[in-house]
Formats: sequence, C-alpha cells, structure tokens
Amino acid sequence: MDVSSKIQDARLRLVGPEPWSGRRIAGESALALPLALVAAGVTRLADGGLVLPALVALAVLALSPLRRRFPSSVLIATAALSGAAAGATLLLLVVACSAGRRIAGAGKALAAFCAAFAGYLLALLLTESGGGPLLVISLFSALFFMVIAVVPGLASRYWYQRRTLLQTMQERNAQLLRERAMVAGQARLRERQRIAQDMHDSLGHQLALISVHTGALEVDPALTGRQREAVGVLREASVAAMHELRAVVGILRDGVEAPEHHTDEAQRAARGTAGVEPLVAAARAAGTTVELRETGEPRQLAPASDHAAYRIVQEALTNAYKHAPGAPIGVELRYEPDALVVEVVNGPAAGPPPNEVVSGGQGLTGLHERARLVGGMVHTGRTGDGGFRVAGVLPYGAPEATTFVDAADDFRQQPSALPPGDGGATGATGTGRHQAGRHVGWDVDLNVAERELAMSSRSRAGGVALGCGIAFAVVVLLAVAAGVGLFFLAGSADKAMIDPAEYKDIKVGASEQEVRGRLPDGDTFLTTGLPGKGPAEPAGSSCLVLMSSEVGDSVRTEPVFRFCFKDGKLIEKQSYEVER
Repeated sequence: MDVSSKIQDARLRLVGPEPWSGRRIAGESALALPLALVAAGVTRLADGGLVLPALVALAVLALSPLRRRFPSSVLIATAALSGAAAGATLLLLVVACSAGRRIAGAGKALAAFCAAFAGYLLALLLTESGGGPLLVISLFSALFFMVIAVVPGLASRYWYQRRTLLQTMQERNAQLLRERAMVAGQARLRERQRIAQDMHDSLGHQLALISVHTGALEVDPALTGRQREAVGVLREASVAAMHELRAVVGILRDGVEAPEHHTDEAQRAARGTAGVEPLVAAARAAGTTVELRETGEPRQLAPASDHAAYRIVQEALTNAYKHAPGAPIGVELRYEPDALVVEVVNGPAAGPPPNEVVSGGQGLTGLHERARLVGGMVHTGRTGDGGFRVAGVLPYGAPEATTFVDAADDFRQQPSALPPGDGGATGATGTGRHQAGRHVGWDVDLNVAERELAMSSRSRAGGVALGCGIAFAVVVLLAVAAGVGLFFLAGSADKAMIDPAEYKDIKVGASEQEVRGRLPDGDTFLTTGLPGKGPAEPAGSSCLVLMSSEVGDSVRTEPVFRFCFKDGKLIEKQSYEVER
C-alpha cells in the first residue's frame, strides 16, 4: 500500500466515509473554539504559565471534532485530560453527552465510562501536588465525575433512545395501517366482485324474463287499451332496471361507472331531476295520487347530486307503494340558494298493508349513504298524521364544495364490528346492518390505529417513568454522597483548623501537654503537605501545623499556624501563608 492510500485511509477513519458539509464544519468550529478558549483561560488561572494552557487548548481543538467518530476513545482521552487540567472539564461534559448517545450497547457504554473514570482518577493522582489519602480523593473524584460525565451521558442516552423508539413505533404504526388498508381494500374488492356476479346471474336473468314476457304480453290482442298501457309501463321499467343493474354491476366489479356507450344523453338525463316527472307520471298511471311541485329557480346540479335526487324520489315512491298503498303522495323539489331540497311525503295508508311485502330494509340506509357521499344529508321519519316523510338536502356543486354530515352517517360513530346475530336496528336515522357493514373496514383500521397509538402512549409514559426513576436514583445517590462527603469534610476541618484568636491566646513557654490539649491533633488529609513549606523548623523540635479558619489574601495561598515543641514546652509559634 503506497503513502497516498494510507493517507486516504487515515482520512476516512478520521472524518468518516462522507465528507463534512459546510454546515457541520461551521457547527464544529463554533463549538470547539469556545471550548478551547475556556480551557486555556481556566488552565492559565490555575497554572500561571503559557505553555500548558496552549497545549490544553490544542488538545481540546483536536478532541472536540472527533467525538462523533470515536466516542469511546475520545471520552477516555478527554477524561484523562480533565484530570490533568481542570480547564478541559467543559469539554468532558460535551463529550460525555455525545458518547452516551453514540456508543452502541449498554455493556460497551459502561466499559467506556469506567475506563474514562479510571483515566480521570489516574491523571488526577499523578498531577496532584502533595498527594493525599487515596480513599478521599477517589470519593470526591467519583462524585465529580458522576456529575460532569455520567449523569449527562445517561440523560443523553435515554433521550436519544426514547426519540429513536418513538420514531420506530410511528413508522411501524404507519406501516401497519397501510398494510391493513391494503388487506381491507382487497377484501372489499373480492366481496364486491362476488356480489356483482350474484346480481348479474340472478337479477339479470329475472329482469330479462320480465322484459320478454311483458313485451309479448303488450302485443296480445286480448288486452284493453288501459291494460296494454300498464304492461308497457312494466316493460319500460324492466328495461330501465336492466340498464341500471348493468351500471351497478360495473361499479361493484371494477370500481368505475359502466361505459357510457350503452346509455345516450336522454337516458342519463332521465336518471336525474329531469326523470322525476316521468316517475310521477308512471305512478299516476298505476292509479296512485301523486302531486309534484317545483319551487325556486332551477339550477344545474353535479351529476352525482342530480342522480341522488332521482334516487331519493324513486325510493320514497317505492316505499309508499309498499307500505301505504292508496295513500296520496306529495313530491316537492325546492331550489334553495345553496342546495336542492327533495321532499316526498305520503299520507297514512288507506287500508292495512299487504300481508307479504318484499323489502330488504336497506333502501333508506342506501339513501343516507348516497347523500353523504355527495356532501348532503337525508332525513326520514313519521309525520304527525301517521304518514311518512323523506327529505334530502343536496349541494349543487362537487362534494368538496359543501359538506353536510349527518350524525347517523358519520363513519366515526359506527360500531367497529357487528356482534354475531345482530344486524343493527334501522330507525329514523337509517343506521342499520348495511351501513355498519359498509364501514366495518374503516372502523377496524381506525380502532387498530387508536390501539397502536394508545400502546405508543403507554410506552412513552413507561419510558418517561423509567427515565425519571433513573434520574431520581442518581440525584439520591449524589445527595447521599454529598452528605457523606460534607460530614467527613466537617470532621476533618475540626481536626485541622483553629481561629486566629485562639492562636494569639497561646503563649510561648506553655507546656506541650497544655497546648496540645487546647489544639486539634491535625491528623487529617487537609493538613497533608503543609509541614515543611514554611520557615525552617527549630532544631530538635516537633511541630504541629494547623490551618486558619480565615481565608488568605490570594486563592493560591493558605494561611497556617505552626506550633513547635521541645523538651515538653512550646518554644515557637508562627503564622504564615503557604501555596497549595
């Protein structure tokens, strides 16, 4: 491998397979430069020189951009640098947050943070001037490292994993909904094809027989003129029913309207508001009293709304024939400013209805659905005199222009599934078996989505509770450690400090036993390194060095009191400051 390949390989290892964008370079520079300046400034205050702050700043500039590419190595190196130079502490916090979210696996993260703490403690012990008890230094180092590195790393790791989990759950939920929608769509398509085949095989055959027989009966010379006219009405109705059946079968089978070449413009218009008058005329010819009224200025309707108006009148007349034979019927078309109102009202039945009335019970439900699909609504119910009223409100324009939503037809209020044996009741609002069956696929999808989102919410709540529990445990641990440390520090301070007034009260020449009885023994880590830093001790004497309860004139110096004993007496006492 030549030198250029080695250089290229090293560059890829450092920056990664993708080149840095200008935005990333600017962001890394904006982060690394302030960290380097802070590190240099803090080190300068603590050391007083220029070389060490410059080296620390260069190290920070080098480690900061590499924290994403090598999270474990940079964490360990930064921890060791922080132990040797306090100025790199802020970088340690940033690197710990980055390592917490980027180190894969809890075991690797634990090993990396433990190695980082070991490096931090080792560097601290090697650079500590004067030394001290290892247990005390380790305790305070662990406390400090936990606050600066471990807690931010845990918080960053928890936040990143929670965000990743939520994104994964949302993607999975969206995928499940798409799959369920596809499965439901395929099931509906198969069912529609089956229904279309059944309608074509059964109803098509029966209507063809009716058309043939009524055609033959119409030319029978034995019929009177009125009878021949009635037979002609039946033949025309059967032919129209065959055309409509063909269109419905095409919609069920292919999801589109039947080809228009089977129906001319006059036939299409006859299935809209223009066909209402022939419907009324056919009803009158059958001997039913029907009154047709049109009010307002007629306006052009959208094809779907126009056909819905025709179907409302047709279904209402059919119901009146079945359930109230002989009752007068009123049909009204009111062209309101924003919608067409179609109203069909029949009076009470003149006599008892026939014993056997063939009815599927789905006509009114179909009207509700048809009106809803075009943005309108249908109301059905009894009148005060015992009759029945069917009224529909249909917009003039496309369904998106105006939306009327009947509460009974709102698919969000439909049951997600029908219980076995329960077809649903059909009341004044027309909600029944057909309506529930039509929307059962949607309801299943919506309920599944709601359950998925509820599970996601519970998972988020559990994650938040777990994170809060971890944070609470860390805070309790820190509080206990801080309490123990403060208690230990207070006890050590009692063994190492005296007031300046007490120093003045002690006189040279007093017995050693009396003086030592008044003073603490100084056997604590706080006084470690103090003896030998002041003026030379008297020959053959043993000295006790204690700290002052007052602070010195400089943050680098510590005021101390020294008591020297010889031959059982206090032969010297001095007050001076030493550098820590």
